[in-house]
Amino acid sequence: MAGRGLFLDRDGTLMVDTGYVRDPADVKLLPGVAEALLQARALGFELVVVSNQSGVARGLISLAQLEAVQSRFELLVAEAGVTFDDVRFCIHGPDDGCSCRKPAPGLLREAAAARGIDLERSVMVGDRESDVVAGRTAGCTTILLEGKSSSADYVVRSLTDAVAILRTL
Repeated sequence: MAGRGLFLDRDGTLMVDTGYVRDPADVKLLPGVAEALLQARALGFELVVVSNQSGVARGLISLAQLEAVQSRFELLVAEAGVTFDDVRFCIHGPDDGCSCRKPAPGLLREAAAARGIDLERSVMVGDRESDVVAGRTAGCTTILLEGKSSSADYVVRSLTDAVAILRTL
């Protein structure tokens, strides 16, 4: 049987969203994220980050800066005992017409194919409607953090609340 994936947006879902983060020193995890990720892992979910990073295409952040910020982010969660099974970014701009930029489901489908994840048994968690649409289009259950959505399966206040829902799925 294929595995279950927990697809997670990064900025605003796992770490504080301050716009286009260029400096690794500005990376801050949202409260409760590390513990929630550990709980999701204990429930048997593969942890996959899927994030739009159009600042690269827009010339607002370099690829090297994106990689440095991601390294710092991964170090912070690793200090709490969490590692990700896969990390995928779309660095295209909104008008580039790619299949990977959310709300398109490309990042989720690519990661699922690479990791043997069953999208219909998986969950997408994010803080924007584009995350919800990407997850729904890919066939996942969707959870929106702190937002208003008419299409998300669930709307919660935090990743900790999202993990409580994972226990019921």
